[in-house]
Amino acid sequence: MSELGRASAHRVAAIVEYDGTGYAGWQSQLHAASIQDAVQAALSYVAGHPIVAICAGRTDRGVHALGQVIHFDTEARRTPRAWVLGANTRLSASISLQWAGEVDAGFHARHRASRRVYRYIILNRSERSALHHTRVAWMHRPLDAERMHAAAQALIGEHDFSAFRSIECQSKTPIRRVESIEVARSGDYIWLDFTANAYLHHMVRNIVGTLVEAQTQSDPKARMAEVLMGRDRRLAGVTAPPSGLYLWRVVYPPSFGIPSAPGGLLLK
Repeated sequence: MSELGRASAHRVAAIVEYDGTGYAGWQSQLHAASIQDAVQAALSYVAGHPIVAICAGRTDRGVHALGQVIHFDTEARRTPRAWVLGANTRLSASISLQWAGEVDAGFHARHRASRRVYRYIILNRSERSALHHTRVAWMHRPLDAERMHAAAQALIGEHDFSAFRSIECQSKTPIRRVESIEVARSGDYIWLDFTANAYLHHMVRNIVGTLVEAQTQSDPKARMAEVLMGRDRRLAGVTAPPSGLYLWRVVYPPSFGIPSAPGGLLLK
């Protein structure tokens, strides 16, 4: 691709949507396909020089995104449309840029995020899905969304979430602030929406697994409070499958001009 001109380096942000099936997660890895490697290769082609993309949240293997936000620095001058359409011609059907735009040099996809919203989708029926088996978590035993919602309210606020962090978690602190957790059912589907300032490794999936267990107890909310206060991963439920998890959107101060992620309701 011929260059449209070089100037001093400037910062560009983008929103990326992807199906994480078949990828080893966002982060670049030596011996496995990653979302980061694919996005960087596509953007490097458009820019005409190597690009390093920084993301808002490092999603794990098999986890999806509708609103992953990235930023990168470049000397190339391209229109927003050129970044999006040019990169998408180099990406597989499972990854797509949805928006791009130049941002202030002080913008940082990870450090300047105010909150992150994840959605977890469960197909709750006796029969598995042939069409959605990589896009939802299938749980065949009956689940009570109302009891799960009530239980989840025990986690609202700023707490030590050690009970819900994986052993591989490298965060320096287990303290996180959860603003809301909403659980609701629509037909055979249950969705769980999580809003927090940040998350520990496997935190959402571990909470989902614990809610599935807690909704069978006589007092689901008390059970969740017990697990939270115990600060012991062994007290919590199993880690829910990655196929149901989506990085839904990332929220920034309005001054940065990052739009809300497109995408619609998705099975809701």
